[in-house]
Amino acid sequence: MGGPVNGRRAEPSPTVEVRIDHYSAVHLAASRAREIAVRCGLTGPLPDQAGAVASELASNLDKHAVDGVVYLQPVPGVPGLEILAADRGPGMAELARCLSDGYTTTGTLGTGLGAVQRISGGFLVRTEPGEGTVAAARITPPDTSPAARRTGMVRLPAEGEEFCGDGCAVAGETGAPTALVVDGLGHGEPAALAAHTALRAFEGLADRTLPEIVQGLHRSLRHTRGAAVGLLRLHEGRAEYCGVGNIRLCVLSPREEHRRMDGRPGVVGWNLPTPQVRSVPLRTGQVAVLYSDGIASRWSHAPSPFLLRLPPELLPAALAHRHRKYRDDATALSMEGL
Repeated sequence: MGGPVNGRRAEPSPTVEVRIDHYSAVHLAASRAREIAVRCGLTGPLPDQAGAVASELASNLDKHAVDGVVYLQPVPGVPGLEILAADRGPGMAELARCLSDGYTTTGTLGTGLGAVQRISGGFLVRTEPGEGTVAAARITPPDTSPAARRTGMVRLPAEGEEFCGDGCAVAGETGAPTALVVDGLGHGEPAALAAHTALRAFEGLADRTLPEIVQGLHRSLRHTRGAAVGLLRLHEGRAEYCGVGNIRLCVLSPREEHRRMDGRPGVVGWNLPTPQVRSVPLRTGQVAVLYSDGIASRWSHAPSPFLLRLPPELLPAALAHRHRKYRDDATALSMEGL
């Protein structure tokens, strides 16, 4: 989950990936979920519940899916652990029956997804025959209030790297929430330090205008290798985007044409162009996603109907699973319009 970076720690912790390519990976997913749940501050029976949920989701992938993966990470915005599962399997033609205890297609007791739904503080799943399934379960303390916004994120280090050179955050519980995705140049520890520096600076800048935030990040990153930065601010019925480098924005809707925007050429911390703010319509039911260049951009040219219908909690996991470049850090952050 990360370690010291030049005397600091990379925050927030990156997403942990467990590929379900063998039955032994089911046990690995469960043990990692228990371990990370403790690191997220969960106590009492909650770490064991996290392990049980991860085991059920991973076991389902092992039995039914193709190219299955489990992602483990802190819940965005509230205390707890989020367990995401994605696959390219056959999908579930009768989702409601699959969520009922006693329903099985493999001769088992049929308690898997029904148990996940009962144990989890929140469980969300989308599936389509021929496309696969994406699910998210959250283990949180019983008195935890729901997050103020519908938000999802995944942040993965380059394959073989301990540190993630990407970072992401959302600030502003009320009014106009603002999201940041930052990609430190390169990968490994120096990139992680740049991303960490940007996240720390963002904490004190988030209520300013988007150009002022970019300029503040530029000053903070001068003694690092620099970064690409993308900012998204939500308003009722619209969003503002300001980007420098390869942090892209895509607005998705199941019924309307999607919109794409790229950042201006430059490196925050080194050669900053004049920040440019662009506005895009964004209404309730539409989802905006900021993503780094560790997610191949070709997906946004013709998003599949399955991706277009995914809620913000599930979209980043689906993008990372289907379109990630393993040689680079990969981050996606999504939010629903106001």
